[in-house]
Amino acid sequence: MNEIMQIAPYLLGGLIIGVVVGFVIRKRLAESGQKNIEQQGRKLIEDALAESERVKKEATLQVKDETYQLKIEADKEIKARKREVNEEEKRLSQKLDQLERKIDLLDKRELEFLKKEQSFSAQEEKLVDRRKDLDAVIEEQRFELEKIAGITREEAIKRLSESIESEARMEAAKAVVRIENEMKMEADKKAKNILALAISRYAGDYVAEKTVSVVALPNDEMKGRIIGREGRNIRAIEAATGIDIIIDDTPEAVILSGFNPVRREVARRALEQLITDGRIHPARIEEVVEKVGKELEVSMRESGEQATFDVGAHGVHAEIILLLGRLRYRTSYGQNVLQHSLEVSFLCGIMAAELGLDVKKAKRAGLLHDIGKAVDHEVEGSHASIGAELAKKYGEPDYVVHAIAAHHEDVPPDGVLDILVQSADALSGARPGARKEMLETYVKRLEDLERIATSFKGVDKSYAIQAGREVRIIANSNEVSDAESVVLSKEIVKKIEKELTYPGQIRVTVIRETRAVDYAK
Repeated sequence: MNEIMQIAPYLLGGLIIGVVVGFVIRKRLAESGQKNIEQQGRKLIEDALAESERVKKEATLQVKDETYQLKIEADKEIKARKREVNEEEKRLSQKLDQLERKIDLLDKRELEFLKKEQSFSAQEEKLVDRRKDLDAVIEEQRFELEKIAGITREEAIKRLSESIESEARMEAAKAVVRIENEMKMEADKKAKNILALAISRYAGDYVAEKTVSVVALPNDEMKGRIIGREGRNIRAIEAATGIDIIIDDTPEAVILSGFNPVRREVARRALEQLITDGRIHPARIEEVVEKVGKELEVSMRESGEQATFDVGAHGVHAEIILLLGRLRYRTSYGQNVLQHSLEVSFLCGIMAAELGLDVKKAKRAGLLHDIGKAVDHEVEGSHASIGAELAKKYGEPDYVVHAIAAHHEDVPPDGVLDILVQSADALSGARPGARKEMLETYVKRLEDLERIATSFKGVDKSYAIQAGREVRIIANSNEVSDAESVVLSKEIVKKIEKELTYPGQIRVTVIRETRAVDYAK
């Protein structure tokens, strides 16, 4: 049936060809006019049938050949599928065997776990029973202990915790005291090393330049010319400079008296120029004073610029530079303030380098710490607070402003830089020869310090040290207790403040110790 279905298209094609051929034959017969129509028609029909038979045979053969090829391919595919199925069956069979073995193993393990679980349950029941027995014994012993001790369990725990807490606090307090003492000793040692290194590395002059208030005269006749007719010259000088001129019996000298060091310097220079020139009259005096004032301002500005250049301070306001230059003509206990400021700057830089701090910041703060002394005779307040206001006004950084304000503890220090400036300030003013003082006055002050200290009851010995900046007192331990030694130091301080006049501050240290001495025989 399949073969017939496959041949049908070829048969249908043959019939169509026959119909076409018959149509052609009929047309030719009609055209040729009935001659030999039947013979030609039969021949054409026979040819058409033969052609259709040939086409049929070829179609049949072609169908058979294609059918055979399809059958061969189908057989190959079936065989390949059978092989794959067989292999898959083998793999499935192997996996099934493995699963069965694993199931058997799991069953065995489950049985073992069940046995162990039963064993653990039995042991747990035994442990619970044993714990109950132990709890009963402990409770019985606790009852007996409470009965013997006379206190309950809660009271005993409370007492024990209080005892442990007290011991812990005592040990902690001892540890804190020990650590504090160690830290103080270490800090004191490092601070002394840094200070000693700073002092040894700074090679400043021992005697700083001082402002001179005495003008030398070539002869005593010059005094009359300075006074002038009816005193008009001296009055003109005093009016122009704001400085008092004292002319007394001192040979060949005139004394200039004034609180403002800059004005005093202007008066000194102007008077020297007038003496050299020889023309002394009110108009000339005013001219020379004005000229000297301008020259001095230029000189002060140059001195301030040189100071900032020496310490490497950049970006300093012009007014601050001028104030630094004015410090050249300002002294404190005979020490030139500009030179003192440079020393403090260099010492701050050395100590900052040792501590790993910013050297430039330290030098800048040290240089400007006494800037308030340039105008403290014109403005009310301490030079530290005045200097801090000036530094803030002219745009100095906050760390410089605070270091200036705190260097005499007008405000409490809040950083290492403030302490460095305080230390460098003390070093510069305390070293031998820095500040002018008569030897007799110095010795007398030391004797007065020791006299005041030994005047109190319970003091065995006293020693004035550090150029009179510290007095150490050895107290009798039998007469002065630890608490009384604190009171004793305060009373000595009050008496020193009341009876003595001194620069800076004096440290009072009271030492009390108990010694036990015995001899082995």
